[in-house]
Amino acid sequence: MGQGPIEKKTGFSHLIAAATYSAAGARRLLGESAFRHELIAFGVAMVIFAVVGANFFQYVAMAILFLLMVAFEALNTAIEEIVDRVSPEISEMGKHSKDLGSFAVFCLIIANAGYAGYVVISQFI
Repeated sequence: MGQGPIEKKTGFSHLIAAATYSAAGARRLLGESAFRHELIAFGVAMVIFAVVGANFFQYVAMAILFLLMVAFEALNTAIEEIVDRVSPEISEMGKHSKDLGSFAVFCLIIANAGYAGYVVISQFI
């Protein structure tokens, strides 16, 4: 027999539940090698920023770009999992969905790398 309607949490319970779901998502994302590579690249960029003397604003801007990339990577992973669940056979629509998600992440990788390169180069000009 099916379960009854799910009771929505409110107030502090909702906050705790949301934080738990987010933590589970972060753990899932850590299972993706692409995300681990992006995390390492961010750490390297932060070290290079320290070496070249980046200012506070540049660190903040880099952190915001990185968080956007994390969000896009999470959405891309979610798209891939849904496509694999709904359409385990190879289909053109599934391929397009995965390719578009991948392209979105690629655009953010370019934005992150471009900004990091700009900060480093601007310290020597």
